[in-house]
Order: sequence, then C-alpha cells, then structure tokens
Amino acid sequence: MTTAKDIMHTGALWIPAHETLDRAAQMMRDHGVGALPVSAGGDQNRMVGIITDRDIVIACVASGHDPSSMTAGELCDGTPRWIESTADVDAVLESMQSHRIRRLPVVEDKKLIGMISEADLARHLSDEQIAGWAEKVYSRA
Repeated sequence: MTTAKDIMHTGALWIPAHETLDRAAQMMRDHGVGALPVSAGGDQNRMVGIITDRDIVIACVASGHDPSSMTAGELCDGTPRWIESTADVDAVLESMQSHRIRRLPVVEDKKLIGMISEADLARHLSDEQIAGWAEKVYSRA
C-alpha cells in the first residue's frame, strides 16, 4: 500500500502565526516552496492554518495591505487540514478533493514531517488518478 509518507516531499517548514507576510514570502523564495503551514505561536506542533504565495498576493498585496505588518496568522482562515503519514493514497486524494485543496501537510506523531503538493501527485500517481483528482479540485462547485 502506498502511503502519504511515500509520496510527500520532506522538509516542510512552519511559519509562526506572529511572523509577517514579507518574512513568509522570503521563506517561500529561499526554500522554493509555495505554501507554509502556520503554527500557533511557539508551538510548532499546533497548526492554525496554511498560507500560500497566492494568498499573500491576493489577500494582502492586491488588497492594499502591507506585507511587512500583516501576519501569517491574520491571513489564515478556515479549518486547517492535514493527513497522517500512514494514510493510503486514496485517503490523500479524497481529503484533497473533498476540501478542494492543492497542498496537504503530512503529520506523524502530531509533528509535521512533509507536504503533499500537485507535483508530488504527478510524480507518484497514474494518469487516471491525477485526472480524477484535478477534475474534482478544479471544477466549479
């Protein structure tokens, strides 16, 4: 059985909720990622959300806010989603499809160990699985 841990990429980074969005953008640039899970204060085990590069552009910059004063925590909304490392690929796809998300943090023993992105799915899944996932995630609700 292929699990979330098998298809994720390792090295996912947290950003504390109090950090500014310009710092988040710098971290994304420096590490070549497009999303960061947001942690509650100093507690690196409690995820309060996830922010993407697109979130920073649309909800901050394009809305006239200052990314050097707006925080990662202010940008988070909704319920954060993640999946256990032992979950099988079908559970990964179902979670991403049902919540219409493109990135999914992977946890093990309540600790962030990786992230599953569209690129990870493309590398590890069949064309049929990818097509079904894309249809459900990108279709108009």
